[in-house]
Amino acid sequence: MTLNFAASSASASASSSSSCEFPLARYIDSHQEEYVELLRDWVAIESDSSNILKRPELHRMMEMAAQKLRQMGGTVELVDIGEQELPGGQTLALPKVVTGQFGSDPNKHTVCVYGHVDVQPAKLEDGWATEPYNLTEINGNLYGRGASDNKAPVLAWIHAVEAYQALSMELPVNVKFVIEGMEETGSNGLDAMILAQRDSFFSDVDYIIISDCGWLSRRPALTYGTRGNCYFFAEVEGPKQDLHSGVYGGTVIEPMTDLIGILDTLISPNGKILVPGIREAVAPLSDEEWRMYQDIQFDMENYKNKIGVTQLMYTNKVDLLAHMWRYPTVSIHGIEGAFSDPGTKTVIPAKVTAKFSIRQVPDMDPAMVKKQVTDYLHSVFAKRKSPNKLKVTMVIGAKPWLADTQHPLYEAGKAAVKRVFDTDPDLIREGGTIPIARTFQDVTGKSIIMMPIGGFDDGLHSQNEKMSRYNYIEGTKLFIAYLNEVSQIQKTSV
Repeated sequence: MTLNFAASSASASASSSSSCEFPLARYIDSHQEEYVELLRDWVAIESDSSNILKRPELHRMMEMAAQKLRQMGGTVELVDIGEQELPGGQTLALPKVVTGQFGSDPNKHTVCVYGHVDVQPAKLEDGWATEPYNLTEINGNLYGRGASDNKAPVLAWIHAVEAYQALSMELPVNVKFVIEGMEETGSNGLDAMILAQRDSFFSDVDYIIISDCGWLSRRPALTYGTRGNCYFFAEVEGPKQDLHSGVYGGTVIEPMTDLIGILDTLISPNGKILVPGIREAVAPLSDEEWRMYQDIQFDMENYKNKIGVTQLMYTNKVDLLAHMWRYPTVSIHGIEGAFSDPGTKTVIPAKVTAKFSIRQVPDMDPAMVKKQVTDYLHSVFAKRKSPNKLKVTMVIGAKPWLADTQHPLYEAGKAAVKRVFDTDPDLIREGGTIPIARTFQDVTGKSIIMMPIGGFDDGLHSQNEKMSRYNYIEGTKLFIAYLNEVSQIQKTSV
């Protein structure tokens, strides 16, 4: 792919915006070392939201993001979103949400960019080839925890606005930022903050942009849907304490045996969900959607090799993408209370808790899924006639999100990708869950687009997470081009 800000655009603004984008592109190129160094500073902060011992680092990360926006002259606020309740009953201050605003011209569109600066846990001994919190460049790739998810994309948006300022050029739209620090653990407190500020901070926002996802291949992409997620605990409790299998084995009905038995009834070997009512709720695959999947650039052999398996669940591209994006699936994640350390231990656990999830798609409803799963597991358990006790709890119930790819927001995205990369983007969905998209949609009623710049091989949440320098720098140019394209959308389009 080649940078081509002068490429023909689907937007009427092609000729008018190209002239202003050339100096902006040159500015981005000439400041890329500075951008890499700032990313290095951000990655160095261990802003792991899952580790309460790292909470001071997380607070420092939020202050650093706010300070950067302040230095640019933005109207910045650190919004207090309350406290986090810990299992032992103690409370811990949640990291404040950073909001920023650049421009307030009522004659311009206003976009709101969402991002997060908290990260997943990472340790060198987990299998990283480099220190996870020391950004390391190898062969054009910038390795570090949070590099792709989501610190570089947040910085790319900041750099896009900063480039206009540096060249004394007027922003084509008003830009707002919402940057949080708890995304990786469920965005605690953010839903309430959005609801509280719906009629103030978000009142003049026309469009919301999320860049917390990645491309599917080497071709740039626009994301128009995500799956939701219902996460369950299934607890089976038996004896009052753990037992020795040599002394008590064969005399008691073991909780682990019951638990494995009911888990086996959730999904068939070929991936069919066995809980009644789940599959029936799924919106049918349309002919148009089937054709879109056919056009997407996706190499099944590369995908298979990347994840290190010899066989996939499906043998053709359309079926595989459909089951990755727009059909539900059951995943069993682990069993708490079971012996899992190295070596042997002849124990019968007294209580074991399975953790599993069911990804949600249109037209599933998490409240209904909760009832379906709970009723089904209790009916299966009852047939075992076990004296043990089963408790089923749904701890997450996130809805799916789906956008209209014909909306002007996506037409502007297609034009921006064409302008910068000289190719048409893939229109893709995301198999994972980004609950904030549905929250923004339900609470604010605004139109949303997901515009990723992360690569398909960035290793989000995994060892050796990276952001390529190319995607970081060209992604910044993409955001500049996109702001220009959005400025051309007719004011009547919402």
